[in-house]
Amino acid sequence: MTVSSRHILEQSSSLSALGRVLMTTLEQQVLGKMPKTNPPVPGPLLEAVYPARSKELVQDYIGHVGGDPAAYQGTLPAHMFPQWGFGLAGRALEGVPYRMSRVLNGGCNYELRAPIPAGEPLQVTARLESIDDDGRRAVMQQRVITSTPSVKEALIADMFAIVPLGGGKKDGNGAKKDAKKEVPSVPRDARELAFLEIHAKAGLDFAKLTGDFNPIHWIPAAARASGFPNVILHGFGTMARTIEALNKNVFGGNPQAIKKWSCRFTRPLVLPAKVSVYVLAQEVWVGAAPGGAAYLVGNFES
Repeated sequence: MTVSSRHILEQSSSLSALGRVLMTTLEQQVLGKMPKTNPPVPGPLLEAVYPARSKELVQDYIGHVGGDPAAYQGTLPAHMFPQWGFGLAGRALEGVPYRMSRVLNGGCNYELRAPIPAGEPLQVTARLESIDDDGRRAVMQQRVITSTPSVKEALIADMFAIVPLGGGKKDGNGAKKDAKKEVPSVPRDARELAFLEIHAKAGLDFAKLTGDFNPIHWIPAAARASGFPNVILHGFGTMARTIEALNKNVFGGNPQAIKKWSCRFTRPLVLPAKVSVYVLAQEVWVGAAPGGAAYLVGNFES
């Protein structure tokens, strides 16, 4: 089912952040404005209060990623936090000396300390926690904390933004070390938990629901210009589907069972796609088959 475009009206914070990224990109590419050094970390604490998410947005989001809206009983999905966290998290990156047009979502960790009440304003803070730059890539950790008037620090999440730099560390003779890494794969003894058939417009639908309108997710020409054969699914879209598969098939439909979550987006998922969620103990993968490359690698605690 196609997601209604009316949800775009609730994406002001994310769209504002996207606009700031576009302006920064223009300044960098046209005017040559680029900071010379990394800002001090941790950075300043940014704060915002957002209106309660509409019931329609929450229900459509849950349904889109394969969950049961009735199971949430007046609470918000923890994996929905990028919808209200993108804006502040994007602002937290202002002043870093990297091309914002090259930033990729590398994964996230979160701890759900209490169910997030639906129908309450969201009190959100964000801060740039750390920068790890090895000359080959820069990894920037942004911490987003979600509270409401009745529950303080319900969710503490870390997002990891990655910027490829094209350089790399050198050995003692001044030659570049081999930075090539093995692509993570689904273990051959992992159990298939759920099959996911994801349609070609899933990136556009997820953008309408979260405000992340990066064109590589919904405009084929933009995806091809970035080196992909077609549009790719948001990493957070893959993550949300994975968590809902765990909720349904491991935790009996309880969406509050997972208390700690960690994942890496290890490979672009080109749309349309047919993949499965695999599990082994408390580890989880998304891939086409055991032994094959993984698009997401994660672990969870309940």
